[in-house]
Amino acid sequence: MNWYDNAIIYHIYPLGFCGAPKFNDGGEIIYRLDKVLEWIPHLKEMNVDAVYFGPVFESVEHGYDTIDYKTIDRRLGDNNSFRFICDQLHENGIRVILDGVFNHVGRKFPQFVDIQEKGQGSGYCDWFQNLNFGGQSPCGDPFWYEGW
Repeated sequence: MNWYDNAIIYHIYPLGFCGAPKFNDGGEIIYRLDKVLEWIPHLKEMNVDAVYFGPVFESVEHGYDTIDYKTIDRRLGDNNSFRFICDQLHENGIRVILDGVFNHVGRKFPQFVDIQEKGQGSGYCDWFQNLNFGGQSPCGDPFWYEGW
């Protein structure tokens, strides 16, 4: 039997949970996700085995439009603050699960922007499925691509 077979898993959609603004303006880092630390006693009272965090990586809007898989969204904090939150959860016997959105990216993802700017000359064309430079996307890109 695996630990998760009978686990109580508590889902947190970080941007909503923390009251983050809808759009990422690229401004200063605000440590909103630290709010989770206040919830640890409550999570323990509910016998939560793991916290399942919705998207936490840098994005433009809702979190499912990732632009940087190596950086915590500035509306939530930074990598060090997230590491501290995870450490505190672990110290309290609560595991951490991340919702990594790897089947698509946001329109401001640097490699996608490179294709928008360079077209077929981009070195990232093979990163995206079924690019077609003979058409136009619904968003006005000079190419069509397969989305989710």
